[in-house]
Amino acid sequence: MSDIVELERRIVAALDRIGRGLDGLQRGDDPDRPDPSELEALREALETERGANAQLNERVKALHDRQETQVARLEQRVADLTARAEAAEADVDRLRAVNAKLRETSAALREANAQGLGDPGAIDAAMLAELEALTALRASDRAEIDAILAELMPVAEGGAAHA
Repeated sequence: MSDIVELERRIVAALDRIGRGLDGLQRGDDPDRPDPSELEALREALETERGANAQLNERVKALHDRQETQVARLEQRVADLTARAEAAEADVDRLRAVNAKLRETSAALREANAQGLGDPGAIDAAMLAELEALTALRASDRAEIDAILAELMPVAEGGAAHA
């Protein structure tokens, strides 16, 4: 019988503990349950971090857009400079060809003079070759001036904007 009394006492004690636990749960005394003020502080911290994250995302987007603009501008500048370099190279090739022709004509004219032959055709060809050389030289100089002006214009316009 003492076993039954002991078991009964243990069951009553367990039921009391269960009852106290249920009462505590109903009142909110759960030790695993977070404190409402702590929970609110965590929510505010989360919202603050979300705001900071949104600001950082906006900054990253702005930097990315600025970088895209600068890359496009630089690519355009490279294309322009490449076109100018190709044009300058074509002018140099033309100058070389005209100068070669001028040297040939001058050599023929010197040879005709050495033989005492005044060849009007050779003189005309030499004058024409020299005129072509001067025209090509002028075109080359003009292209170089245009390239220099193209580089200086943004600086001058920038200075006028800051004035």
